[in-house]
Amino acid sequence: MPQTPDDVIAAQPAQVRRGLTIDREGNTQRTVQSISQSYPTTIEDLWQACTAAERLGRWFAPVNGDLRLGGHYQVEGNASGTVVACDPPRSFAVTWELGGDSSQLTVRLTSEQDGSRLTIEHEHTGEADSPFWAQFGPGATGVGWDLALLGLCLHLRTGEDRPDDPEAFVRTAPAQQFVRAASEHWAEASIRAGTPRDDASAAARRTTAFYLGEQAEA
Repeated sequence: MPQTPDDVIAAQPAQVRRGLTIDREGNTQRTVQSISQSYPTTIEDLWQACTAAERLGRWFAPVNGDLRLGGHYQVEGNASGTVVACDPPRSFAVTWELGGDSSQLTVRLTSEQDGSRLTIEHEHTGEADSPFWAQFGPGATGVGWDLALLGLCLHLRTGEDRPDDPEAFVRTAPAQQFVRAASEHWAEASIRAGTPRDDASAAARRTTAFYLGEQAEA
């Protein structure tokens, strides 16, 4: 039986693998967040979905610029950067520049028996005592990538494009349940990486409240 969009949204949090490493040295903290999912399509189709502007706009966001090695790109309303590595159809890497901060994004594609797997690694180096990290932990970035992978899953499994009004979508009951679940998963990844449970849980509550426009619980 074909899956409805609500079915896909409900199942999505458990379909995703999430990882986090936190390395601290002096006043510097390096974090690497990874998120990965398998899709029922060929690696060539998955590569096109992740690199062709017309496909990116259907599930991720409008992306403008020169999408080739050495080219500069701009995600509408979000990050910009430069393509620093490209090995089609297996991997590419870009700088991810947002709000005066710079990090690196590496995207890897691998073939599997029943489809292809997408893995995103987001690496950031900054202050060990970053107030933003203390407030939200990995969820601020992580839930954003969870929402992106949900968009890709809906695009590939149901043919649906991203909502015209993402804010209205997040106000729906299935989307709110999804955000809460994704935030909890990132809290668990943070705990596995060494964050005290109380700190990770509090950061997850603040992350959920941020995405849903709610008042954060104490």
